[in-house]
Amino acid sequence: MTDIQVLSVFGGPGGRGGNTLGVVRDGAAVRGDGSRRELAAELGYSETVFIDDAERGVVDIWTPSARLPFAGHPLIGVAWLLGAGVLRPPAGEVPVRRDGDLTWVRGRAEWASGRRTERFASPAEVEALPAPPGGEGWLYAWAWLDEGAGRVRARAFPRRGDGVVEDEATGAAAMVLTHEQGRALDIRQGSGSQILTLPRPDGTIEVGGRARQVVSRSGGALG
Repeated sequence: MTDIQVLSVFGGPGGRGGNTLGVVRDGAAVRGDGSRRELAAELGYSETVFIDDAERGVVDIWTPSARLPFAGHPLIGVAWLLGAGVLRPPAGEVPVRRDGDLTWVRGRAEWASGRRTERFASPAEVEALPAPPGGEGWLYAWAWLDEGAGRVRARAFPRRGDGVVEDEATGAAAMVLTHEQGRALDIRQGSGSQILTLPRPDGTIEVGGRARQVVSRSGGALG
């Protein structure tokens, strides 16, 4: 069996919300794409991350059905867990910084391609959407809570067909929305999660949030 640490990432004020993340610290124990996909599907979280080299920050991110080059909540969770200064997912080198109880990772909007955003007239319209809403493809539904302050209400619908109907907190989609709006955002997503973003002068975008450990568990057979 494989030892897995379960984290909650992007928790809101007062501990509400947070997206569950599976972390396999000994990535070498699960070899091959098929084994990693199988374990991620067994866990059923929106993402599971395999640490292939803790010292260098080399990580491999999986949904229950596919590998991702970049994803916000897995990288923030692993950065918090390892105390890493840099991570290396398939997309490229991701600098990390800390500010109080927040962990920040930096990436590029093009690393999160395929996530479509749609603005709604009010937070109530976003909250009233069925899960999943009609249509096809990835949808990041959002509305201003306070446009002047950059506060946003959002919900995310991956629509991948792998059992994840709605994503509680989605750093990559938040990065895309930040790129489109060209400003820092304070996003309240899902049941109570909080995602903070900050565009940088070099065209990169920082995504920040809180992380905490929930439990350790085991799963799958060693690949």
